Amino acid sequence: MLALSPDPKPTRHPAVQAFAPGRVNLIGEHTDYNGGLALPFALRAGVRVEARASSEEEIVARALDLGEDDRFPLRAIEPADGWRAFVRGAVAELRRSGVPIRGATLAISGDLPRGGGLSSSAALTVALCLALIELAGARRPGALALARICSRVEHAWAGAMTGLLDQLASLCGRERHVLLIDFAALELEQVPLKLAGHRLVVLDSGERHAHGASGYNERRRECARACELLGVRTLREVTPERAERLPEPLRRRVRHVLSENERVRQAAAALRAGDMSALGALLDASHASLRDDYEVSTSALEAAVERLRKSGALGARLIGGGFGGAVIGLLPPGVVAPAGALEVAPGPGAHASRLA
Repeated sequence: MLALSPDPKPTRHPAVQAFAPGRVNLIGEHTDYNGGLALPFALRAGVRVEARASSEEEIVARALDLGEDDRFPLRAIEPADGWRAFVRGAVAELRRSGVPIRGATLAISGDLPRGGGLSSSAALTVALCLALIELAGARRPGALALARICSRVEHAWAGAMTGLLDQLASLCGRERHVLLIDFAALELEQVPLKLAGHRLVVLDSGERHAHGASGYNERRRECARACELLGVRTLREVTPERAERLPEPLRRRVRHVLSENERVRQAAAALRAGDMSALGALLDASHASLRDDYEVSTSALEAAVERLRKSGALGARLIGGGFGGAVIGLLPPGVVAPAGALEVAPGPGAHASRLA
């Protein structure tokens, strides 16, 4: 299991940079906030934040890719919309956690599509928090503690009730590995990603989404209601037989979560055994469950999945929260990916360093 301990070497610097990758979730969707299992990996693409100390008691931030700015005093941080919500939330939540945030100028850039299902929002939040912690010379929290801080930013400031999957994948990524996460036990295990010449590709549906404005939060409320009716803390405690007693649509929501947990177990076993046919079938089954039981697919996502399957993919499914974004497919050796598809592979996790 992975260590989730803090960085023991706090050092204050006048200028730092931080990078946090996006993520692809191979399988295990909408399970993290239900105490379930997931199998994500960090991408090589992500968000970069450069932070320089300022003598002013304020934060000045610039989103280089958008050509937009924000400025706010540290003494009174007001809510904002869009990318500004993440900057303000990161500063506020770190201060609430005891990090001595200092005045700074921030330059934000990245190469992840926003709203594309590759967790650009979590990458932004993680990169912001790492840069601000490094600039303050504070001790970096362990991965779990930092993931929780980042999650609070998304909950309280951006209105997205996300789980911890995206943040942990960004923080704990490792090259050539996927990350098996058990959200009930809060245990992480690196599983080698050996595809025997097969390739994973991501295809953008062209439909953007935002968790706070999509049906994502409604699905979380439905799962919370199911837990309430069944008298459990998380859906991990529920058996399929008990789930059948629930009214619709809660019965189907819980059925997806329970079956998806089992698919994660089987996918990890398929990777260890090098069984790519089994992995492809699990991707297809996951998509069917997300479409029919969890109802988070769209016509654009269905069209993207169909394009991958027609190209020869062994399996394909939507990734992320749904309601837009991207899909992933497993291509056998020699199969040509459809136009616009991007090959993806695990990259290193988030990191921060000083600038000269």
